[in-house]
Amino acid sequence: MSTPSEIESVVSRLEGLGIHSPALHNIPTLNIAGNPFDLFRATVGKTLSGVSGVDADIIVPALEWTMTPDRGDLVIAIPRLRVKGRKPDELAAEWVEKYPSTPFLSKVAAKGPFMQFFFNPQLLYKIVIPEILKKDSTYGNAKIGAGKRVAVEFSSPNIAKPFHAGHLRSTIIGGFLSSLHERLGYDVIRINYLGDWGKQFGLLAIAFDKFGDEAELERDPINHLFKVYVVVSSAQAAEKEAGAAAEAVIALKASLEKEGISEEAKADLETKLADAEIKAKALAKAALEAALVLDKNHSLKDEKDIDPAYFIPRPIDSEAKAYFKRMEDGDEEALAVWKRFRELSITKYTKTYERLNIHYTEYSGESQISEASMQRAIDILQEKGVLYEDRGAKLIDFTKYNKKLGKALIQKSDGTSLYLTRDLGAAIERYEKYKFDKMIYVVAAQQDLHLAQLFKTMELCGFPWAKDMVHINFGMVAGMSTRRGTVVFLDTILEETKDAMHGVMKKNEAKYEQVDNPDEVADLVGISAVMIQDMQSKRINNYKFDWSRMLSFEGDTGPYLQYAHSRLCSVERRAEISHEQLMAADFSLLTEPIAEELIRTLAQYPDVLINAHRNYEPSTVVSYLFKLTHIVSSCYNILWVAGQEPPLATARLALYSSAREVLKSGMILLGLTPVERM
Repeated sequence: MSTPSEIESVVSRLEGLGIHSPALHNIPTLNIAGNPFDLFRATVGKTLSGVSGVDADIIVPALEWTMTPDRGDLVIAIPRLRVKGRKPDELAAEWVEKYPSTPFLSKVAAKGPFMQFFFNPQLLYKIVIPEILKKDSTYGNAKIGAGKRVAVEFSSPNIAKPFHAGHLRSTIIGGFLSSLHERLGYDVIRINYLGDWGKQFGLLAIAFDKFGDEAELERDPINHLFKVYVVVSSAQAAEKEAGAAAEAVIALKASLEKEGISEEAKADLETKLADAEIKAKALAKAALEAALVLDKNHSLKDEKDIDPAYFIPRPIDSEAKAYFKRMEDGDEEALAVWKRFRELSITKYTKTYERLNIHYTEYSGESQISEASMQRAIDILQEKGVLYEDRGAKLIDFTKYNKKLGKALIQKSDGTSLYLTRDLGAAIERYEKYKFDKMIYVVAAQQDLHLAQLFKTMELCGFPWAKDMVHINFGMVAGMSTRRGTVVFLDTILEETKDAMHGVMKKNEAKYEQVDNPDEVADLVGISAVMIQDMQSKRINNYKFDWSRMLSFEGDTGPYLQYAHSRLCSVERRAEISHEQLMAADFSLLTEPIAEELIRTLAQYPDVLINAHRNYEPSTVVSYLFKLTHIVSSCYNILWVAGQEPPLATARLALYSSAREVLKSGMILLGLTPVERM
């Protein structure tokens, strides 16, 4: 709701435009001072209430957007007003007849059971353009989150593993939602919950000791640790196969030694044993070769005919478990190695995130969650009788509350915790630290069950803030790889898009020579290509990572948005009309239908942000920006600036400048950096 002082300011502005004592109905959902559509909702609600006798509190929420300009700017379905005893189409026709002439509307029409309200474009020009073009404009922003705090967990890659497509989507969507909430007045806490704990770090540590390279670690920690992890994982998998084959040989030998076995069965077992021994030797040889890649100084490096039984204890796996046990027990040397891997990785991630205009309040992770918080949650669940035991393990049977949620393990029989317990501990610590009003988890749809179980567990614990948990899920990306088809890291994708975009820019030599910093522009346009491809459809939809489509300047792509912005910048540069002149423009000169369509679209921007807040969809903003740029493109052939009389050129440029400001605002909200030349 707009404050009394804000309403007073709006009334004063309207009086300056010749509208005295405007009829306005102010309710909590309206931002009359900052949203043109809300200003019109307020006056339509008040006026229609006087005509119909229906409470304005019922009318205002029933006023809806239209999809096409021919249906008006706002429309109301008469049945929603719950007037009994009369046909809706009759009421619509009657109320249109009674609706008084008002400077806010150019027309009110009845269409069956609907009333259509067409805004006065001349009033829109006078309200919207100065608001957009004023210095330090915050057009589109709102205060619905004032005094509230929202925490957003997003990106959350696993250290030493590829920054895969799921992490990319979480990063892009989470960055957008964080910025959107800030625009709407929330205090936003951005959390990156790293996969930074577990047995894999024991595996990584022992592998780095054998195979790692200090210089490479310092130069490119994420890629080097991944390379080390691939080598040790390969060796671990090979020894697992070899160990299993050796165990099979032992089992067959034991079967042969049993008494009372028939000759036929014995012959069959001997055949199987011979085959098993051949397989075990081959797998043992492969396991040794993989181990030697990992460790050139392996104790068995000169072994010609290794005994497959050597791999039964899974030596690499055992060593990794022992190392991780040292970490869990607080061994300073082991923790120092882990901490170094973590900090180097975060430093590298931070640089990559900066390219995407992403920053974090904190880098958290599985390692940061205290045992006390997890135990506290377990104790609460125990006290409330939610847990049951099965062979020493503690579980929750969610089927009592929702059959789809199944059962979940909370604590293993040996007392160790699981993801669910750790995430529960993390939520407890976050609430105690930040006292958030909303906690958003931006996590792939594959984790729907896990998040549903987590939220239900919080509810069962009796935490009143459990209701404030939100899971923003998303579909998967198919085919996200480099153009050579290799496994991807985000940096690799961004570098390839930059290089490809640079190549595209060079094709136009004349324009390329005018760009002061082509490498930087190519990077920004390339990043736009990646991000817009991800955000242009509903987040739950899967999509195919398409290089040729993504890098195109034609159609609805990131490069097209950048081109649209740079072209508007070019129009402004060539016109050489000052900001003061634009603010004093004579908007009565804007009479073309395409100009009216553009101003009506610009007036929608604050509503677009509110709608995106309701549905958590980046595509809401992306679709709006494409609609806006398409209209602007249609204007160029009609609304000439160059060669026109100064008053007309000034009015048209004010409209174009307003479009550029809104386009720029939306692009920044999406995480893009608009370029001025390309």
